[in-house]
Amino acid sequence: MKNIKIEYEYDGSGFFGFQRQPSARTVQGEIESALKIVLKDEINLTSSGRTDRGVHAYMQVSNFFTSSKIPLDRLEFAVKNLIPEDIKIHSMKHVSEEFHARFSAKSRAYEYIMGWDRTAFETKYVSGIKGKVDPEKLYNILEPLVGRHNFEGFRLSDCSGKSPVRDISEIRCYPKGENKLAVYIKGNAFLKSQIRIIMGTALAVYFEKRPKNYLINKLKNPDSKDEKIVADGSGLYLCDIEY
Repeated sequence: MKNIKIEYEYDGSGFFGFQRQPSARTVQGEIESALKIVLKDEINLTSSGRTDRGVHAYMQVSNFFTSSKIPLDRLEFAVKNLIPEDIKIHSMKHVSEEFHARFSAKSRAYEYIMGWDRTAFETKYVSGIKGKVDPEKLYNILEPLVGRHNFEGFRLSDCSGKSPVRDISEIRCYPKGENKLAVYIKGNAFLKSQIRIIMGTALAVYFEKRPKNYLINKLKNPDSKDEKIVADGSGLYLCDIEY
């Protein structure tokens, strides 16, 4: 059996999320369908993580096993011609049998792009907010999240993660053009919709919809039944995975 690693990007606006679903268009489903046609076998992708509906990826990594004797360059060429244009494969490589796209990853990073004066062409790629955001002020709200914490209050109830404890190693806030701001969050792994809940919570505090200590209290008193403020996913991008 050969273990093949795929690196690729996708525009998530036309998908019902990443994970395969029986009656919906998904990123995993499209790639597995193309592989099945070429390899004439059922393929199950293992991936670094799963993105929500409408969320994009500059970089996603998956792997799969196959006993096919098709040369890798021919396999890559064929799959690239079968997948839709909103997915772009960067590379396919042979890796060791021990490589696991999810469990071998040391960290993941996301970029969240928001704008207070979006054009009509940015609505699927930038999350809209009502007013201008100062990067330093927003960072001060987010900074307590850096470190190892119980994020029970920052995940959806149907999250399958066994433990809510996660390590966030870096958060940065920076301008992204004249009317946009980006937030970069890097951690060892993330829970279902964790980034969107972090951003929804932080922005609620920023715009004084919630008290100043609201995010900190959620962090100090983790509760699965706590309120979840989920930010729009259109401006969220999986941007880096380290192995």
